Amino acid sequence: MSCTQDKILNILKDGQFHSGESLGEALGCSRTAVWKQLQKLESLGLSIESIKGTGYRVSGGFELFESELIVGKLKSEAAEQLSNLEIFKSIDSTNNHARKKAEREPCSGAVILAEQQTAGRGRRGKTWVSPFAANIYLSIVWDFEQGAQALEGLSLAVGVAVKRALNSHGIKEVQLKWPNDIYVDGKKLGGILLEMIGDPAGQCSVIVGVGINMAMPADQGANIDQLWTDVRTQMQTQQPENERQVQLGKNHLTSSLISEIIILLSDFQAQGFSFYRDEWQAADAFYGLQAAIHTPQRSISGTVRGVDPNGALRLELDNGEIETFIGGELSLRLSQ
Repeated sequence: MSCTQDKILNILKDGQFHSGESLGEALGCSRTAVWKQLQKLESLGLSIESIKGTGYRVSGGFELFESELIVGKLKSEAAEQLSNLEIFKSIDSTNNHARKKAEREPCSGAVILAEQQTAGRGRRGKTWVSPFAANIYLSIVWDFEQGAQALEGLSLAVGVAVKRALNSHGIKEVQLKWPNDIYVDGKKLGGILLEMIGDPAGQCSVIVGVGINMAMPADQGANIDQLWTDVRTQMQTQQPENERQVQLGKNHLTSSLISEIIILLSDFQAQGFSFYRDEWQAADAFYGLQAAIHTPQRSISGTVRGVDPNGALRLELDNGEIETFIGGELSLRLSQ
C-alpha cells in the first residue's frame, strides 16, 4: 500500500466529510488523483460516501492497527514473550504468513495482524470473510517441545483466553462452541484456527489464528453462512443506555487478546487442557442441547454433554451411552 493511500486512510478514519480540495492539499495531488485513490480504497472494501459540494467520508469511521498502542497495553507477562509484531494493510492470510515465517526461522512469540485478508480461512477450508479495517485478523506463532499429543484441547483453551479478553471489556455472555467458535447471543462472533508444523512427536510450532468480528459491514456479513454478530453490536446492546457512546477500540481489544493468548500458550504445556476444562464447560454454547456430529462418512445425533479432560466432545446417544469425538474434519450442528 502506497504512502498516499496511508495518508488518505488516516484522514478518512475519523468518519467526517472531507472535500476533494482539502484531500488534494493534504496529499499534494490533484482532485482527479484523489478520486483515483478513493476508487482504489473502495476496491479494498471500504464504503466511501460521496456528496457533491460536501466531500467524501467513510460513515462511522474506522480504526487502523497501531503497533505502539497495542504493545503499550500488553500485560507485562505477555510483553516479555512477544518476539515480533507485524501489521499488514492487506495479506492473503495471517496464518499463511505466520506459517512461512515459522518454516523459515525460529519465531516463537511472533504476532501477525492484518487489516484485510484476501484469502482468509476458517476450519475445513471455509472462507473467512475479511473486509478491510472492519475486524481483527490475528495469528501467533508458538513453539512446543512435546508434540501433538501434549497439545490436545489447545484450540478449546485458546477459546477460554479469547473469552477472558472479551469479558474484560464488558462483552458478557460469551459462549464457546466446540471445537473453535466464539458465540454471543447465539450468534458467531469469531473463530479459532490452529495449524501445526514440525515434528508431531517432538519439537513443533503451532500457528494460532483468531478472527473476531469487530464492526462487520452488513453487506460483507451477508456472505457469512450462519447467524453472526460483532463487538460493536454487542457493546451497543449490552451497555447501559447512558454508556452507549463509549466505544471499545480495536487496538485495545487486540492488545487484550494477544496478552491472554500468549499467557495461556506459555502455561499450556505444563498445565494441559484439564486446567481450563471447567471454565470452557461453563461457557459451552451447546451443553444439554440436541445436536449432530457430521463426519465425512456419517452423521451421529445425541445430547451434548461437554468435553472430556482432553477436549474431546462428549455426545450422549439415544441408548444412554457416551461417545467422544476429537476435532479434525468434524462439524457440530444443532438438530433441527
